[in-house]
Amino acid sequence: MKALIIVDVQNDFCPGGALAVENGDRIIPVINSISGRFDAVVQTQDWHPAGHSSFASVHPGKKPYETIEMFYGTQVLWPDHCIQGSAGADFHPRLHTPATQLIIRKGFRKAIDSYSAFYENDKKTATGLTGYLKNLGIDELYFCGLATDFCVKWSAIDGIREGFKVYVIEDAVEGINLDNSVAKAWKEMEEAGAKRVRSSEIL
Repeated sequence: MKALIIVDVQNDFCPGGALAVENGDRIIPVINSISGRFDAVVQTQDWHPAGHSSFASVHPGKKPYETIEMFYGTQVLWPDHCIQGSAGADFHPRLHTPATQLIIRKGFRKAIDSYSAFYENDKKTATGLTGYLKNLGIDELYFCGLATDFCVKWSAIDGIREGFKVYVIEDAVEGINLDNSVAKAWKEMEEAGAKRVRSSEIL
């Protein structure tokens, strides 16, 4: 059985948003075209409290996209984004979501960031997604959404670690691309065992 995991297709990650991925909204029609083809559909939603520890604004003298060391490792500092209850945290209005069965919110713990759909960035605190999918008999995961080089990448790699067959839909993802990070992300995902597919193969 197959599940589609739609990662963080939210206003703040799309053009005009606080942490916009260039052409991030380009993937929305692609996702809409395939979402009805799966046994389950899950969406993730970045959901930060104000003053989250990953925001550059809470670290005096630091700028967005600089890094700091946190108790769980190196953390990229971001512009304030996807604050709980804000319009920026909402799913993009053109994303069709009637097939969605579960929404996994992440990043709501103030002291730790969360990229993966499965774990916080400490790689220990689980979201519960693995158990949900396995209880449904899901064994294949198809990832789409934003951003290729952060939340999609970590979700895909963790999906493999959790024992799923993982596919990343290359025409349904877009990346931030800090220092060639998109190419590095594809390399990491493929080395971990993820397979690239295109939406046309699903349709």
